[in-house]
Amino acid sequence: MSSVPSLRRNLSGDLAQAVVALLEQEGLRTGDALESLKALAARFDVAVPTMREALRRLEGLGVVDFRHGSGIYVGANAGRRVLANPVQSRPDADQLVELLEARRQIEPSLAMLAAQVRDPAGIAVMDQTLSRAKDQIVSGDEELWLTNIDFHRAVAAAGGNGVLVEILDSIVLIHAEDQREILRLHGDADDDYAEHAHIAECVRRGDPLAARDAAFAHLDHVVEVIRARRR
Repeated sequence: MSSVPSLRRNLSGDLAQAVVALLEQEGLRTGDALESLKALAARFDVAVPTMREALRRLEGLGVVDFRHGSGIYVGANAGRRVLANPVQSRPDADQLVELLEARRQIEPSLAMLAAQVRDPAGIAVMDQTLSRAKDQIVSGDEELWLTNIDFHRAVAAAGGNGVLVEILDSIVLIHAEDQREILRLHGDADDDYAEHAHIAECVRRGDPLAARDAAFAHLDHVVEVIRARRR
C-alpha cells in the first residue's frame, strides 16, 4: 500500500480528509473492508482515540461504516462528489444564517413530501436518529451534531426521492462543520430535539401541511437564535 503522510494528532479533520484520500488511492468501494482501527492509527502515526474520532466523523457522513464484531467498511457515501470539508474555517454568524435560509427554501417541502410518501426505510432511519440523539443528549456526546444532520437527511429519504436526498446532501454535507457550529451557538440540545421530534411525528401521522410548518418553525427558530447571538 502507498504511504500516507503523518498528521498532527489533534487534527482529526485533516485525518478524516486523509482517510477519504486513502479510499481513493486504494480504489476502495462501498462495502469493501478497511484495515483495523489499530492498523489505521499506525499507518497515520496517530493515537487510536484520534483515529477513532476521525472515523466516527466519517461514519456520521456515511463515508465509512462500523460493523460491530466485523470491522470497518467503506460506506455508501464514499463515492459522492459532494462531501463535507473537514478543515474549513469556523464560519461567522452571517454565513450560518445564509446556510439556514438556503435550507429553509428546501427542507419544508421535503418534510411535506415525507409525510405524503412515508417511505418505511426513511422513517426507520428517522426514528433511529431520534433515539440516538436522545441518548447522546443524556451522555453529552459531542457527535450529536452528526446525528442531527442524519435526522434531516432521513426526513428527506422518507420522501422516497433519491434525487432530492442528493440535493439536501449537497447542502448539509458540504457544510457539515457549519452545522456543528449552529448547534454550538444554538446551545439548547433538548429544545432542538423536541423540534425534530415534532417534525417526525407530523411525518409519521401523514400530515403534510403540519410537517411543512414544523420544518419552517424549526429553521426559523434556529435563525432567530443565531441572529440574536450575532447582535
